[in-house]
Amino acid sequence: MPIRGLNHAVLWVRDAHRSAEFYVDVLGFRIVHSTPKSVFLQAPESANDHDLGLFGVGDQAVPSTAGSEQVGLYHLAWEVPTLADLRDCAEKLKAAGALVGSADHGTTKGLYAKDRDGSEFEVCWLLPPELIDENASQARGELDIDAEIERYGADTLGACARVGA
Repeated sequence: MPIRGLNHAVLWVRDAHRSAEFYVDVLGFRIVHSTPKSVFLQAPESANDHDLGLFGVGDQAVPSTAGSEQVGLYHLAWEVPTLADLRDCAEKLKAAGALVGSADHGTTKGLYAKDRDGSEFEVCWLLPPELIDENASQARGELDIDAEIERYGADTLGACARVGA
């Protein structure tokens, strides 16, 4: 199967419109379609019809126990073009009280956050192939965005920004 990537994800949320506000205000998504119980959002630089569908199930919904008591999705990950974009995202996520952690996975630099319903997601920057070396491949630990910017540059295009470029 020649799968190229993930076209969109769908989340069950308590209130689709309230949840959409988070993705619009914090991550810059645009609403492309909505109904009384659903909202379809497009990421800022996406060519997809929509990247995220939100379907409201009501305020009575209990938090997911996926990962501790049941199987289920852990998180979605969205890529940003530059480390400067990742730093901006970190600031927005912190200001919204949504940032729950960060990690340097070597070739992937990631921020972890939770939306208003507790669904976790990642915003990441992928090291471009020509910059991958043994040190980058073996790096692990807490993400220091300023150090990564010093090493790779704030405006260096990551791997995702080069697809189709």
